[in-house]
Amino acid sequence: MTRLSQAALPLPNGPRYDRATLRSGIVHFGPGAFHRAHQVPVYDALNAVDPRWGVVGVSLNSASVANALNPQDGLYTLALLDAAPSFEVVGALRHVLTAGEGAAILDTIAASDTRVLSATVTEKGYCYAADGSLDMDHPAIVHDRAGEGAPRSLVGWIVAGLAARRAAGVGGLTVLSCDNLADNGAKLGRAVAALAATRGDDLADWIAGAVRFPSTMVDAITPATDDALRARVAEATGLEDAWPVQRERFWQWVVEDDFAPGERPDLAAAGVTLTHDVRGYELAKLRLLNGAHSSLAYLGLERGHATVAEAMRDPALASFAERLMREDIAASLTPPAGLDVDAYVTTILDRFANPAIAHQLIQIAADGSQKLPYRLLDTVRTAQAAGRPIDRLAVPVAAWLRFVERGKGVADPLAARLVGRLAREVLGLREVFGDLVDDPAFVAAVLAARPI
Repeated sequence: MTRLSQAALPLPNGPRYDRATLRSGIVHFGPGAFHRAHQVPVYDALNAVDPRWGVVGVSLNSASVANALNPQDGLYTLALLDAAPSFEVVGALRHVLTAGEGAAILDTIAASDTRVLSATVTEKGYCYAADGSLDMDHPAIVHDRAGEGAPRSLVGWIVAGLAARRAAGVGGLTVLSCDNLADNGAKLGRAVAALAATRGDDLADWIAGAVRFPSTMVDAITPATDDALRARVAEATGLEDAWPVQRERFWQWVVEDDFAPGERPDLAAAGVTLTHDVRGYELAKLRLLNGAHSSLAYLGLERGHATVAEAMRDPALASFAERLMREDIAASLTPPAGLDVDAYVTTILDRFANPAIAHQLIQIAADGSQKLPYRLLDTVRTAQAAGRPIDRLAVPVAAWLRFVERGKGVADPLAARLVGRLAREVLGLREVFGDLVDDPAFVAAVLAARPI
């Protein structure tokens, strides 16, 4: 079978523009499945009328995406899964660089065509401390503060890239964090400023004037790629694709309308919501969708389920998830104007139950120590401050504790301190629970919670 590549174009389901005209306007750290399923198709739509928004990906921790997609000239297939699935070849990704290509990474960031630097590196990729500030004692940050050799952290690469832009005299750019972190833009901006300030020059001042860090909210259920997807794509397209991606047809991207001066992609033309109030959208998504997702993951695995849709066919779990969202999580929100929370919950439940999406619970369960503080524990704090009960919110937290104690399938940066430990021990980890370790009501509620 012929492999997907530029030589296979044009295709009826392929890019609707001449890729030879593409310029690289975006540098993206973490070109994994979510970015390629969610954001690159947005740029693909823009390039049909304005070919300045090609993407150069940067993989810091693995060469697997580069090895799969560079031989395909950056092309890959996006499967949109619902009752009538469709397959389209996305062309906006031009090339993927790896950490060993440091000079090329910095040159690309410093190029005059580059207007946006973005990232999807998961919560753990930012090297934040429990309070959301940059962890100056993180080994990668300690290395980057020393300034010897190539950076090892995302923040270090951003600082080095911005220093290269200043030296090249090409002006600032917009830095977009697209991970599920509250106030992600503001936090990243503070982290970059903190690291830049350790250099002993005036780079931090230049960044403050020339660079913008808008907050964002992203949403699209994106199951991991597997051999079954590769086979479906091959059957549908007649081409071999080393790394196709899949997602539900629904997607949402909300971006704070605060870009650096100069050229910018017309994201609104491609369906992105531009607003000055990302926080309300962000909290609704983090707490309702992501909080319920993590809850279903740990509770569903405990009941022997493999996917979200399968868990939603379990009446006890489906009922628990709906009550958790409508009665506990929704009460913690101050929704932005125009967001109907009750309708939003109904949409989430319908998306979870979509039988065309085989979203693996074990995938959602990964990195729980990094996810739970934003997805569930902040909701616990809000409920306590308002005097509301936290008993139901404690149930998925307790399920996570049982999950890490059992140790089967645990993928977490704190795994060595989690696996096999008793619940009371793990509840004492400030890296995860922060001030809640000193809250007897919270500890008691979690220890008293039982499986569904």
